[in-house]
Amino acid sequence: MTSPILMDRREGWTRITLNRPDRLNAFNEDMHTALADALDEAADDACRALLLTGSGRGFCAGQDLSDRVGGDEPRDLGATIEAFYNPLVRRLQALRKPVVCAVNGVAAGAGANIAFACDIVLAARSARFIQSFARIGLVPDSGGTFFLPRLIGEARARALMLTGEAVSAEKAEEWGMIWKVLDDEKLLPEAEAMTAQFATQPTQGLAFTKEALRSSSANDLDSQLDLERDLQRKAGRTPDYAEGVRAFMEKRPPNFTGRPE
Repeated sequence: MTSPILMDRREGWTRITLNRPDRLNAFNEDMHTALADALDEAADDACRALLLTGSGRGFCAGQDLSDRVGGDEPRDLGATIEAFYNPLVRRLQALRKPVVCAVNGVAAGAGANIAFACDIVLAARSARFIQSFARIGLVPDSGGTFFLPRLIGEARARALMLTGEAVSAEKAEEWGMIWKVLDDEKLLPEAEAMTAQFATQPTQGLAFTKEALRSSSANDLDSQLDLERDLQRKAGRTPDYAEGVRAFMEKRPPNFTGRPE
């Protein structure tokens, strides 16, 4: 049986590939479980950056609706969200290392919102982003109503979620929904190069930066200034800060280890 998740460990970083190409990498319980296991394995200190992508012609079509067919009673969709999607989004946001997402084709429904939960999103020119929930009478989930208004503004997010209109990769880049659009054949090489570069950077400092950004939308200015102070205090005690200063003074490239102490 083909694994629904492929994991490729490289030196300092890991590529995780959603692998149900015949279903446009739509999620079922087996894929959720395999992805959670892969993220467990990638959480160790040897992995300093993570790349998430999809196999075949799509990144992720969201939930596999064929899993929802059958039975006389309505499914409790909230239970699926609570058991699988919410923990996944929280985990991607909380990982103390950069997470790059390479969207290689359609990203629809939860598939789009899982991409937005990553730190940096690169997209193939053929990719499209679709908030497809309205087409089947559902509410955007997997953090979509949180991420999208913050990325592109409330007016655009509201229109996309109420109409289910697809957004091209070029438009997504123009609106600030993603970081960069690339020709299809250049997507994975550039995504891998970026992730490999992150694996050589001061991992703890990047983790503190993620923490500060994650808190900024809920904090007032005074609280955010205090948080920056506290995180800077921690960053200033890491070996990578000391190495960065030494390298600067010695006019050489730094050799960051990513170690907390």
